[in-house]
Amino acid sequence: MSKIKTFYQCQTCGYTSPKWLGKCPDCGTWNSLVEERKETSPSRSSLGHFRKSEPQFLSSIKAGYEQRTSTGIKELDRVLGGGVVTGSVVLVGGDPGIGKSTLLLQALSGLSRYGQVLYVSGEESPEQIKIRAERLSINSNDIILLSETSLRGIVDTALKLAPRAIVVDSIQTVYTEDILSAPGSVSQVRECAAKLMIFAKKSDIPVFLVGHVTKEGAIAGPRVLEHIVDTVLYFEGDRGHSYRILRTVKNRFGSTNEIGVFEMSDAGLREIENPSELFLLERPLNVSGSTVVAALEGTRPLMVELQSLVSQTNFGMPRRTTIGVDFNRVNLLVAVLEKRAGLNLGGMDIFVNVVGGLRIIEPAVDLGIISTIASSFKDIPIDPKTFVFGEVGLSGEIRAIAQAEVRIKEASKIGFKKAVMPLGNAEKMKNNFGLEIIGVKNVEGTLEAVLT
Repeated sequence: MSKIKTFYQCQTCGYTSPKWLGKCPDCGTWNSLVEERKETSPSRSSLGHFRKSEPQFLSSIKAGYEQRTSTGIKELDRVLGGGVVTGSVVLVGGDPGIGKSTLLLQALSGLSRYGQVLYVSGEESPEQIKIRAERLSINSNDIILLSETSLRGIVDTALKLAPRAIVVDSIQTVYTEDILSAPGSVSQVRECAAKLMIFAKKSDIPVFLVGHVTKEGAIAGPRVLEHIVDTVLYFEGDRGHSYRILRTVKNRFGSTNEIGVFEMSDAGLREIENPSELFLLERPLNVSGSTVVAALEGTRPLMVELQSLVSQTNFGMPRRTTIGVDFNRVNLLVAVLEKRAGLNLGGMDIFVNVVGGLRIIEPAVDLGIISTIASSFKDIPIDPKTFVFGEVGLSGEIRAIAQAEVRIKEASKIGFKKAVMPLGNAEKMKNNFGLEIIGVKNVEGTLEAVLT
């Protein structure tokens, strides 16, 4: 007979210990170890009726493009790499109420054009989903609802129906009888996700998993959950704003760091085909501390407004606050302005914000950060028809960045007239798209170009 083994497992990183500990030795999280149990002898898998794979020679495998299916939502297809890949597993994470269930219900509505689709809900009743569907004007006979939390029941239903796609909302509510732990524990989440991945690969049915997030914004459960799936999407946004950003963190079938922009309305999520105009819609003109930078998210160029406020501090230690850009990077650029441009910022409070709730990590925004800080410090507005991009080095040099022509083309569509960029990019520019190109090689030259 099988024996039951008791152990304690961290719900953040998955670390296991034979006894309870107040602090996880691996990730350092307090009060995260929870008692779990498992059988020492493995039980029969609920997916055991799948046929076993046979070894194949690499030379005998025919190479070809993966088969993709459009969801009918262009922004979602973009972040997925062109559509849903057959047999793929997609993990969608985000804060509660951000719109994960709404997005996936709209995606299933588009996929239902190709056949029946299955929506599995462990948190909501079919009546609640019906209310959401009526609000979204979705009334398809090919969308099948299933209120189930047992993995065996979900798999048996999926094998019987053979749908074109499956949504599991959420993976934290699903449990398998092979694990004695409670639903939502690390063992249950990891085991259920792994078995659903095996099911998707064997049956060629794409599976969407909804994942809860922790207070830090990471998907609840160990990081191994993100390693199991093929694609990881994060839904970002502020409840105070109506638009949402769907960001690709991992994608085995496309590029990473792609974003899709949506606007939350009464009728569901609406696609934003030109997000640059949205982010610049309410931009103040002829105001110091505001500049536009040409950023690149994946393959999509974005014109984003950077704002800064530099004021004399009233405390012994000046404050540095950033939203949307790396805090340490801003401190580095402030030091460059002090050393190379002679700006006395040591006794100043500095606040930097990316308008629209975006988070930009690429180095091309360095030139925008130093421009907006210098503009606010000197109280000199930057020409509203001017935009900047470029990387700043510790010696004050401006380094070239990739895909400069793509950024300029996007800016010309919106109506910008002057571009301040690294000299290395300006010398190699083949097409200026009707813009005035100014190449700069150091911080001093940049401030002279944007503040005069």
